[in-house]
Amino acid sequence: MKRIALICAVMLLPASVMAQTTVVLPDQVRTYVLEQSTPSVTIEGEIVAGQPLPEAVEIHTIPDQPDYAYAIVNDQRVIVKPADRTVVQILQ
Repeated sequence: MKRIALICAVMLLPASVMAQTTVVLPDQVRTYVLEQSTPSVTIEGEIVAGQPLPEAVEIHTIPDQPDYAYAIVNDQRVIVKPADRTVVQILQ
């Protein structure tokens, strides 16, 4: 029984470690997004890092940064992966 519990714990470890990972954005990504005056879009629900933005939310590219895009949702500046719309970070 202890062996099964240990195996389960080991299998769950990578997911819990990934959930706690902090993404370090290039300075120019953060600066660019903070300087933009794009209007905010209002949606129901909370924006959560690791979850995709709804298709209805328009994302905007960041020059010379193909791995990042942004949106302003519910008055929050959000960095996303353009390939799958996953929220990478919510800027404070």
